[in-house]
Amino acid sequence: MKLHDLQPNAGSRKDRKRVGRGISAGQGKTAGRGTKGQMARQGGGPSQYFQGGNLPFFRKLPFKRGFTNLRRIEYVEINLDKLESHFVKNAVVTPETLVSAGVMKDLSEPVVVLGGGAVTKPLTVKAHRVSASAKAAIEKAGGTVEILPLRESQEAGE
Repeated sequence: MKLHDLQPNAGSRKDRKRVGRGISAGQGKTAGRGTKGQMARQGGGPSQYFQGGNLPFFRKLPFKRGFTNLRRIEYVEINLDKLESHFVKNAVVTPETLVSAGVMKDLSEPVVVLGGGAVTKPLTVKAHRVSASAKAAIEKAGGTVEILPLRESQEAGE
């Protein structure tokens, strides 16, 4: 087989239908649109929203409820098992040390420490929020917890 022998499979390519080119062509006069009516007109046909008189799908859906709080604060969640695996005994855990340890990406969002997993070594944890179970586990292991204040950019939820 050579390049000049290549051709598409039989029946895979069809010429487009040239409508409105006289009655002898088979698709003249009304050009396959039938006679008169909504669908025969230019730009004819109902809108996409119309469903034959049925209640449209968009009206069947429940209305959007509630609201979006624009001032919501998004926290970076850190579980106790991450602290256990990334920090040594008596280490000071701050947002900066979490970034340097690769636990979180940047300092733009505040940190919340959650009680997932267990901690066995004493750590000094400084975070913007700490859950009650996490605080109890850290103090049980001999560590301390300090709550950091939110920066203005973090308070606005930006």
